[in-house]
Amino acid sequence: MARKAMLGHKIRRLRRDQGITQAAMAERLGISASYLNLIEGNQRPVTVELLLKIGQLWDVDIASFAEDDGSRLLGALQEVFGDPLLAGEDVKRQDMIDLAEQVPTAANALVQLYRAYRDLADADRLEAERAAIGGEAVTRSGPANPADEAGAFFHDAGNHFPTLETAAEEVWSAGGLESAGIQQGLIDHLDRELTVRVRVLPVEVMGLVQRRYDRHGRRVLLSEMLPPESRTFQLALQIALIAHRGLLDRLAGEAEVTSEEARALVRVGLANYLAGAIVMPYDRIWRAATAVRYDIAVLGARFQASFEQVCHRLTTLQRPGARGVPFFMVRIDKAGNVSKRFSAAGSPLARFGGACPRWNVHDAFRAPGRIQVQVSEMPDGQRYFSLATTVAKPGAGHRQPGQTYALALGCDLQHAAQLVYADGMDVLADEAAVPIGLHCRICERPDCPQRAFPPTGHALVVDDYERGPTPYGFREA
Repeated sequence: MARKAMLGHKIRRLRRDQGITQAAMAERLGISASYLNLIEGNQRPVTVELLLKIGQLWDVDIASFAEDDGSRLLGALQEVFGDPLLAGEDVKRQDMIDLAEQVPTAANALVQLYRAYRDLADADRLEAERAAIGGEAVTRSGPANPADEAGAFFHDAGNHFPTLETAAEEVWSAGGLESAGIQQGLIDHLDRELTVRVRVLPVEVMGLVQRRYDRHGRRVLLSEMLPPESRTFQLALQIALIAHRGLLDRLAGEAEVTSEEARALVRVGLANYLAGAIVMPYDRIWRAATAVRYDIAVLGARFQASFEQVCHRLTTLQRPGARGVPFFMVRIDKAGNVSKRFSAAGSPLARFGGACPRWNVHDAFRAPGRIQVQVSEMPDGQRYFSLATTVAKPGAGHRQPGQTYALALGCDLQHAAQLVYADGMDVLADEAAVPIGLHCRICERPDCPQRAFPPTGHALVVDDYERGPTPYGFREA
């Protein structure tokens, strides 16, 4: 209490609760009405002496009264106005400070309203995921998230686009490309067919930017920090964006999304798809993958591609008459956030999986670089085979290091025998299956030792005399 506190809103609320005027309160406190008016407007601080007098006159707990809850309220308001739903409102930090200081009751009401909205949105999402488990159509009543909409577009298309595969084959034909020297082939193609030169620039110039296209100078600028396979991919991506802009615009324009942000994300995803198809043309990668039984290390060496690039490409191999294993791929960060999700399979795990800590994608961080395999079983009995490992992204030196992610590539268990990673495993044995789920709130396994929340629609059962895998049990509400 040594510091002076700006507690004008609390003084005003106390005065109104007591039903007295500013003049009457000021007289009892021994200050002028004008000075009290300044205090209530947070233009003057409340001194220790004044706080002590308030405590004596109105039997107020001055410790709690003097507690500064402005920081807590400001943090809550930042959460509210940081939501994508309100991104276009351009509410400044000072606006939030003014709201928290001048009308804290209204600010608190706004926070409570927002949290009720988030609870409803979360419940809506969980119900959608629960419906997906039962094979029902997934619908959500709340505002559409652009990233979710873009993800749903690729999922609904089975992550396979024949027109982009054809466009990639045309690039190979026009450029006379060969896998063994694809990077130089792409550089030559850019120069010869598109009159675009390629330059690799030092990190002092590029910073965290990996690729920049100089439209006026007709140059592709690449960071020296990019590993060879990433340089190759970025060159293919630039060819896709220049040579096939019309095709990308048309496909993105046909996407059934509700916002331009979602459409832009769809277009980026399509461009990346085309770049992957240029680096790894369909017929070549499909034949190689089946021949080596989806050995990702071999495929990466053969096509000069990274582990993640190969995994992503494997999720797209669904051409009629030359189908690959219907894989799904999920990439998460160390906090468990899903940053990539692609699938040729229609399973709930492919669309919503990633939150269950028992799935081996989370174990990848414990042994970086090592491939781990797992047979997992969903609550409905459906089983999957997945492999997981870490992948690294380049940074910009010691002060701006790269990022590490965990990546899982999986498929229905019936396809496991086609993969080299299942050799030596009795994948059909019941004891080999690890019980997992999509999310604790929709998983009804009563004996999960890693449960974080009870499932929705169930009441908690807390027993003082018995402790199970979790501090509580649950039953139907």
